[in-house]
Amino acid sequence: MRNKLSDKASYLLRFVLYVSAFIALYGCSPSQRQEEPSGPREAKGGRFYGGVLRINETEYIKTLYPPAIVDVYSYRVANHIYEGLFKFDQTNMEVVKSLADTFEIDPTQTIYTFQLKKGVFFHDDPAFEGGKGRELTAEDVKYCFTQLCTQSPDNQSFHLFDGIIKGAKEYYNASAGGKKPDFEVEGIKVLGKYTIQLFLERPYSLLLSNLARSGGFIFPREAYEKYGNEMKFKAVGTGPFILKNIDDNNSITLKRNPNYHRKDRFGNQLPLLDGVYIQFIREKRTEFFEFKKGNLDMMYRLPTDYIIEILEEAESDPDGGISKYTLQREPETQTQFYSLLNIHPVFKNVNVRKAFSFAIDRKEILDRVLNGEGYEAGLYGLTPPSFRWYDIHKIKGYDFNKDSALYYIAKAGYPMGRNFPKITLDLNPEGERHTLVATEVQRQLKEVLNIDIDLNVVTHSDITDKCLSGNYAMIRLSWVADFPSPENFLWMFYSKQSTFKAGENTYPNIPRYYNPKFNENYEKALAAPNIEEQTKYFQAAESIMMQDAPIIVLWYDECYRLLQQHVENLPNNPMQYRDFSEVYLKPKATNTQNKEAK
Repeated sequence: MRNKLSDKASYLLRFVLYVSAFIALYGCSPSQRQEEPSGPREAKGGRFYGGVLRINETEYIKTLYPPAIVDVYSYRVANHIYEGLFKFDQTNMEVVKSLADTFEIDPTQTIYTFQLKKGVFFHDDPAFEGGKGRELTAEDVKYCFTQLCTQSPDNQSFHLFDGIIKGAKEYYNASAGGKKPDFEVEGIKVLGKYTIQLFLERPYSLLLSNLARSGGFIFPREAYEKYGNEMKFKAVGTGPFILKNIDDNNSITLKRNPNYHRKDRFGNQLPLLDGVYIQFIREKRTEFFEFKKGNLDMMYRLPTDYIIEILEEAESDPDGGISKYTLQREPETQTQFYSLLNIHPVFKNVNVRKAFSFAIDRKEILDRVLNGEGYEAGLYGLTPPSFRWYDIHKIKGYDFNKDSALYYIAKAGYPMGRNFPKITLDLNPEGERHTLVATEVQRQLKEVLNIDIDLNVVTHSDITDKCLSGNYAMIRLSWVADFPSPENFLWMFYSKQSTFKAGENTYPNIPRYYNPKFNENYEKALAAPNIEEQTKYFQAAESIMMQDAPIIVLWYDECYRLLQQHVENLPNNPMQYRDFSEVYLKPKATNTQNKEAK
């Protein structure tokens, strides 16, 4: 449906938005004027160059240093700056080549040979001599992969290579305490300027997916040597956008990389946008109003108070949008849950954990508190219903059952909740929906078990710190897949390498869960020769885990996303994986013509 603003008002609005985007993206210094955006410019294939895509995130980033990224907010920013050998196709989430030009796998499935794309340059940056970015080579890939095998508080991605790449574990152990090993990682070999080879301990079907994840992003040695820990906010990659400016807790500005190595299928030099402007508005209602005023081009997750109104309007619109916007929705590879610290004096008792899981009415939360903003109540395992070959209904989880809840809390030694110590639930609000849910859970636990819990609302950064250190009893989390497989959810519970010492970082095993039978089935799944065999073992492992109730699954998310109608080529997907390299903004005249053509 077309915007009902008058032509004059519409023109003034777009003029103001272009000026605002120009100021945010480029500033006004004389040295930057040569980079000024020139407004929409026609490209081949009916596409357009120009404009700044304006989006919002409800939580601020933790770090942009690839091996340290563990949260989705940091990942969604870093993904536009960095690239790996592979990436995901945002239309179908298949693994596709990025920095890799070609690759071969030997008959044993344990030797991978990658030919890098030539003519790929790092962003211009003071880290390089003369400030000019140099060409990417196989030595850069080796350097970054070696960093993944190096013990460091900033490396949270060793799991991508642990037990997979030959010699990775030996190198990791030898680098403890900041030591520099006197040998190299056995399974990482440079064969030429553009050729690198990886040797695996065993066949591993998910290797290419691992290389497409944030830990596989490639950065130059010069940047790390110059910035060190400052790479949290000093990003130098090869991606379609360059980090222009960071205004702490307020905004991040990305500008077009003029030397980007990719073209689209029409032969247009990418990216098409002049830049991306990311704000950090925490209140969803405020974000919604900013979107409706035209100050944002996309809104992910709708404010709970407006869900019913928006969906009713969408259903009455034959084009599937609401008024002048486009509504996108589909099941998401994301699960909302509470993690229980399994080594906590209270929650180390499996009967307490089961009592809590039985005491929560997930359907009530989804229907009444969230107004249906979710795909399905979390009655099964942690894995969401997003993988067609993985039937989550075979995993027995927990539905609301007051009798079972009272049975297990009594079995744990707290009949009718008597003498149960007060527990704190840590959470970040993400607008207000998580606070609303936590308040309802607080009410239900009191009503069913006669147990009181306190709520502690903190930032997402604080949540991450508590998870890594184990400094919590009960904490709100969501798990978003960064590659399309149930393994991405179940690896959280793999504990073979963990000792669970006080303060130990056991990421990704946030609950500090341990069960040898789970580990055994998980390992068999990773070694399985086909997806059918893999699925069988993953389902067995997930069933074992859910019987132990280390977490409380709440609901499986559904993605609701609004776009301004001038935003083109930004498909939705269950992972909320975003690639802005081919996104473009239609000018007003084209919007009008397209509407009239219909």
